Amino acid sequence: MTRVLSALVLLPVVVGAVWFLPPVATLVLALVAATLAFIEYAAIAASLDVRLPRLLCAAAVLAACAALGAGIAPIEVVLLTAMITIGSVAVGAGTPGPPVLRDTAAALLPILYIGLPLGALAAVRAIGGREALLLLMATIVISDSAQYYTGRAFGRRPLAPAISPKKTLEGAFGGMVIGTLAFILGARAIPLSGPVLMFALVGASIAALGIVGDLFESLLKRSAGMKDSGSIIPGHGGVLDRIDSWLFAAPLYYVFIRYLQ
Repeated sequence: MTRVLSALVLLPVVVGAVWFLPPVATLVLALVAATLAFIEYAAIAASLDVRLPRLLCAAAVLAACAALGAGIAPIEVVLLTAMITIGSVAVGAGTPGPPVLRDTAAALLPILYIGLPLGALAAVRAIGGREALLLLMATIVISDSAQYYTGRAFGRRPLAPAISPKKTLEGAFGGMVIGTLAFILGARAIPLSGPVLMFALVGASIAALGIVGDLFESLLKRSAGMKDSGSIIPGHGGVLDRIDSWLFAAPLYYVFIRYLQ
């Protein structure tokens, strides 16, 4: 019941902001999500004994999100600045050793893993309109639901037993097929321009990347010995637990909307 109530509260907020408010509202939501997701990422890193310059990393994540989502600065400038600054901090620490490469890489990862994908979602709203963004969201939700139900009904063979024991190949296949069909129907209804084959390829890629994104976040949590990335959403866990599929699917969809529409 807690899980259902949380969904009933969050869904109208997100969909309402995307549908009824101007694009800047979606950017604000993306920045809030990026902040909360980074806090959870930092907790995972701490569990793995990784040291991060948290304020600097958080600023870089938000700058990347805003740069791509609103075009307030060239994204390459943000990325290069972050790389130079984080590298300079590592040099300033003056402590050679094996952790240097690990900690520096972990400091740069959330910019690519959290900041840019959430910025891509805001950019899709600004470039493609509210229908285009809701199509991505609906495809991910439908694919996730299809994975769950087809996995329960037909699942026999594990997909990635060392990472997520409950996921099955049958569930993944069901999620990809139904997610692809949902995207094709939605793309024709909006309508987006392009042949059905292209919609099928994009829809299948979104569903497949959603699965990989889910597994990647599970891999991070399992490596840190954590069940959930956080507890901010009752019944659902953390923000990363809810947006993990979007983080991998959003960049591809952004390229589709930005350059193929």
